Amino acid sequence: MPPHVHEFDWPDRAVVGTIGFPGARTFYLQVRSGTRVVSIALEKQQSALLAEKIDEILDQLITVEGNPFSVPTGTPPELVDNDQLDAVEETFRTGAMSLGWDPTTAQVVLEAYPITDADEDAIVEMPDEDDSDETEMLLVRMPVGTARAFAKRTREIVGAGRPACPACGYPMDPDGHICTPPED
Repeated sequence: MPPHVHEFDWPDRAVVGTIGFPGARTFYLQVRSGTRVVSIALEKQQSALLAEKIDEILDQLITVEGNPFSVPTGTPPELVDNDQLDAVEETFRTGAMSLGWDPTTAQVVLEAYPITDADEDAIVEMPDEDDSDETEMLLVRMPVGTARAFAKRTREIVGAGRPACPACGYPMDPDGHICTPPED
C-alpha cells in the first residue's frame, strides 16, 4: 500500500522546537499550513544534522556559477521565528530522512519516514506480500529563505541544551559526566 503522505508545499511555518527541560527534551519538527499541523519527533542529533545539511545545500547553490536562484547567505529578518511550538500531537517518531533540491520550484525538499521495528532492532526483514500496513511520511518543500531560517533556528534550539563533553561529544549533566572526573 502506498504511504500516507503529509505533504506541505510552501508551508506557513516549518520549525524544530522542543518540549521539556535540557537533558529530558523531546525534539519535534513541526510544519503548519493554515490550520493543518503535523509534528514529528526526532533526535537531537537528527535535528543538528538536518540544519547542517540544509545550510550545506544552500551554501553550495551560492557557489554555482550562473545560478539563477537568489539564495540568502543569512536568515532574512522577516522569516525569523522564535515562537513556541503549536500544540503538539506526535504523528510519528522519525527514522530515516532525506534532503534534496528541486530546481523547478527553487525549494529544499525534506522527506521524513517513521522509525520502524527494523530500525529499532537493526534487523532488516523483507515485508510479507500480505503486509498491508499503511506507512506514513512527511514531505516538506521549503523556499530558500524559509530553509535558511529553519536551519538557523534549529542550530539555536540544539545549542540551548546541555553542553557537550569536550572528550566524547555527548551531553554533560550538571552533576557530572563519565568522561570528566569530579572536581575536588
